[in-house]
Amino acid sequence: MSRSRDRGVYAISVVATLVGTGTQNLRTYERRGLLDPDRTDGGTRRYSENDVDRARQIVEMIAAGHNLVSVARILELESENAELRRRLERRKD
Repeated sequence: MSRSRDRGVYAISVVATLVGTGTQNLRTYERRGLLDPDRTDGGTRRYSENDVDRARQIVEMIAAGHNLVSVARILELESENAELRRRLERRKD
């Protein structure tokens, strides 16, 4: 049985350990709109594989000296770039 990379399965403490940051940092990234984990019916955060990858990317950018405003802009530009590439690929087909 394969799991979807979008399905929230990891608790915040597990993600914090996996990416090498604190749970409060993950909450801050969420408040700033950088992460959007799933929530259980009780409100508990559940992070997906994609969320873990994104959190790791955020932590790496901060370690490289970027602040959260620049991290948000970089992620936005990367997303726009990926969308433009998808459009170009569709035109080629």
